Amino acid sequence: MGWYYIQGILILSGIYLMAVLGLSLLTGFTGLFSFGHAGFMAVGAYTTAAMTIKFNVPFILALLIGGLAAALVSLVIGKLTLNLKGDYFCIATLGFGEAIRLILDNVQYFGGARGWPGIPLKTGLMNVIIFNVIAVVILVNLIKSRHGRNLQAIREEEMASQIIGINVFKYKMISLAISAAYAGIAGGMLAHYTGFLQPKMFQLIKSTELTIMVIFGGLGSISGSIIGAIVLTSLPEVLRAFDRWRLVVYGASVIFIMITRPQGLMGGYEITITNIKKLISRITSLGKKKHTIGGDN
Repeated sequence: MGWYYIQGILILSGIYLMAVLGLSLLTGFTGLFSFGHAGFMAVGAYTTAAMTIKFNVPFILALLIGGLAAALVSLVIGKLTLNLKGDYFCIATLGFGEAIRLILDNVQYFGGARGWPGIPLKTGLMNVIIFNVIAVVILVNLIKSRHGRNLQAIREEEMASQIIGINVFKYKMISLAISAAYAGIAGGMLAHYTGFLQPKMFQLIKSTELTIMVIFGGLGSISGSIIGAIVLTSLPEVLRAFDRWRLVVYGASVIFIMITRPQGLMGGYEITITNIKKLISRITSLGKKKHTIGGDN
């Protein structure tokens, strides 16, 4: 397993992490489950590719335009669906994701169902890392702000949030737009990593995988989303040597975590410097106690 192969896994992990961070804001911190994020990735992917190929827009700017396009589409979807409650919103996003895929299947300007080859390979490990670091910083600051607390209040008790004066619809729209923008940027990076786009790359299974990554890491935990994206993107590649058994092992691993830790790996907790210091302190004190007990004996 050479560096080139490892680098490829890291880039893919970073691309999906970008989308998972956005979905974590929507699902983990706002309480809205979406099965249409592959659709937002598709919007970002095709927009970014169009910007770089047909209009010669610089790659970084094209990524931002792709994210903006996905956010604008999400505002339209949100206007129509965010008043729906519970499972109905989830079903509506599922329908949106499939609608985007079917539309792209029939738009020959982007290659239709046959796909769009010849996209320049511009996504590298460094720009993936930079975008993810910026995305995490933005997300952490948002969650810690008054707006982030309002989002979490909506997640916990929507009716009570309305009573105390929180504009629930507005905050849901903001969360959906930011989440879609992250997915759009991820789609743009994916397009310029694979060098090829095809609508079937953004099927329902892709949205499902993103949701599993968020739940696997732990709802309401940015650290958990990071771990979930990296582990579940890397695991199938690491297990590739097992051939047909790799998907069985992958599925069994996910099911095992869901059964043993239904709250996810992190369970809403974050990996912070303060928490690391506390953990080290506990381990140290535990070691001292064992040493004292051993000395007394």
